[in-house]
Amino acid sequence: MTRLAAFVLALCLANAAGAQSPGAAAEAAARQLAAASQSLDQARSARDRVRALTETVRAFEAGLAAMRDGLRAAAVRQLQLEQGLAARENEIARLLTALQTISRAPPPVLMAHPDGPIGAARSGMLLAEVTPALNAEADSLRGDLDEVRTLRRLQEQAEAQLQDGLLGVQAARLALSNAIADRTDLPRRFTEDPIKTAILIASTETLDAFASGLSQIGEGEIPPPANRAVPEKGRLPLPVQGQILRRAGEADAAGVTRPGLVIATRPQALVTTPVAATIRYTGPLLDYGTVAILEPQADTLFVLAGLSQVFGATGEVIPAGSPVGLMGGTMPQAGAILSQTSDGGGTERPETLYMEVREGNRPVDPLTWFETDKDG
Repeated sequence: MTRLAAFVLALCLANAAGAQSPGAAAEAAARQLAAASQSLDQARSARDRVRALTETVRAFEAGLAAMRDGLRAAAVRQLQLEQGLAARENEIARLLTALQTISRAPPPVLMAHPDGPIGAARSGMLLAEVTPALNAEADSLRGDLDEVRTLRRLQEQAEAQLQDGLLGVQAARLALSNAIADRTDLPRRFTEDPIKTAILIASTETLDAFASGLSQIGEGEIPPPANRAVPEKGRLPLPVQGQILRRAGEADAAGVTRPGLVIATRPQALVTTPVAATIRYTGPLLDYGTVAILEPQADTLFVLAGLSQVFGATGEVIPAGSPVGLMGGTMPQAGAILSQTSDGGGTERPETLYMEVREGNRPVDPLTWFETDKDG
């Protein structure tokens, strides 16, 4: 095989390796956001509005996360294509010249050769060998150019799609808050005594001490039913879409270790209970910020700390997947998201949720309860 043929075939193989466009992921995310927008109106009128709106908020969050990731991958791919095309400018020019020469030259000229019939035969064999590779490279080049145009169009449409998604998730969160405030059908295991709660908070200096005193703050408490389903340890989903920053026992930048997980989330992310549970406490606590403490079964507590807003009342029994609260922070505007994705950023998750699991008033590794193989 000649050097020219080998060179062209090598280019074809290199282009085939990256033929799939990441823009398809962003387009799929846009469809996901559109579907979430359509479900918002249906959720407002659903019989179980809280459940329907919770699913809608999570759908918006998943769609926005997928849109960010898709746009970031598309921006990286577009830059790679443009840089590759610029670097191969001379090669492309030679390719086009060769294709034009082959297409314009009449057959007798192509067959003529100064070395006679043997040279003409060799020339024909070389031409038959190289021409398909040249055409394949031309097709690959056209594919790259089409992909660049598609990615540019995607970027142009993305701002409107992101803005619609951001407005939609804000409306869904507001509707969810209103629906929770109107909810009256949840069973209650006890009624909180605010005086006892205030005394307990004032008299404790550690989470251990507060957790051990939780049984004292309620009035008229009844035990859970004997047939209540026990949570399946090791199979529960994380309560929020995010990424684990630190696991139990890992030190932070200041060298401080805690027995729970630290999960990085996006601003205003929805936090839900992974399993049916009794709300034991919601509110500020020590240096943990705003806290929700859930009891999925006797002598077991899930502590969720770092919330900005909490839902539900102490003593209520909430089903699995119910909203517990929202993280803090401010949602970025569509333009800011596009700016982050275009420069390869957009992975910032400035809010952190601390989750601790306690059994028999002792902290245990949350990984014994939760699945963490799909960090969001």
